[in-house]
Amino acid sequence: MSQASRVSPLRAARLPEAEPFGVGLLFPGQGAQRPGMGEPWRDTPHWKVVARLSEVCGRDLGRLLLHAGAEQLTRTDTAQLATFALEMVVLDALRTALGELRPAACAGHSLGEYAALTAAGVLAPEDGARLVAERGAAMQEANRLTPGTMAVLIGTDIVPRTQKLAARMRAVRRAQVWVANINGAEQVVISGAVDAVATLVEEATRGGARAIRIPVGGAFHTPLMAPAGPRLAQAVDRTPLHPAHCPVIANVDARAHLHHQERWRAMMLRQLVMPVRWAGSMRTLTAMARGRLRLVEVGPGSTLANLARRVLPAEIPVRSVATPAQVEALVAEWWH
Repeated sequence: MSQASRVSPLRAARLPEAEPFGVGLLFPGQGAQRPGMGEPWRDTPHWKVVARLSEVCGRDLGRLLLHAGAEQLTRTDTAQLATFALEMVVLDALRTALGELRPAACAGHSLGEYAALTAAGVLAPEDGARLVAERGAAMQEANRLTPGTMAVLIGTDIVPRTQKLAARMRAVRRAQVWVANINGAEQVVISGAVDAVATLVEEATRGGARAIRIPVGGAFHTPLMAPAGPRLAQAVDRTPLHPAHCPVIANVDARAHLHHQERWRAMMLRQLVMPVRWAGSMRTLTAMARGRLRLVEVGPGSTLANLARRVLPAEIPVRSVATPAQVEALVAEWWH
């Protein structure tokens, strides 16, 4: 075993001392999509990314980004492709504006992990799009077998309270509901069968929690996604993986992985049925940063930036970029 391979993922991930600051890239997942989100990019040179990814996927991603309505974008197979495509467009714009963008670390929330792996060089953009297409289709089929949904719960001590409530519902009522995302001390996402999620939401809100529905069609990051595993496994097995240019923090263990890119094959499958440990991922970023990291949320919405501001030290600046104007403003503020 080489010396590099013996270094722990977190130690290997620390930023070079010579750099004034490093840039961490965050990529949102399904639920961040919205109708018309591609319109600001339509007449820019970066729209070529959409054409290229449409060709490899056999889907008209431009139509999804420009004309798909809210109902269509709730479908797992369309929402994931549209979100990934927009993230690749914004990433292309950042790289073009800077000449070269070498992130210090990447992390993606659920689907966003595929964009993070692409930004880090583990996946080629075309391979990432093919994987996302297969993942979305497999998860859509799993949802057909057992229709599911997700909801955000917000409140004091919400993580242990929700974990206990979900466990009790599974044990006593055989309810199919689980904690799917741990986003912070005061925010969790529950996932499961539609009726079970509704019941848990009702009980949690009676206890003082606030609930927000998520526009997704599926019980993501729960055992109900297991039927999607075989199809995704076939796609993952035939996809080439490359050495990472920077650490990528994994959803399943909240650790920064730099070496041994082949480990991602197993983690992609585990991610289907395991919770997203996003709060732990942000703690890992904090440990890596040592005060010299700036974070950019790449893609639609500002959910991850808002979460980061709640859990990260104030000295770590966070920005969201989803439009050409936002990219231009960010580059002017941080690099000029």
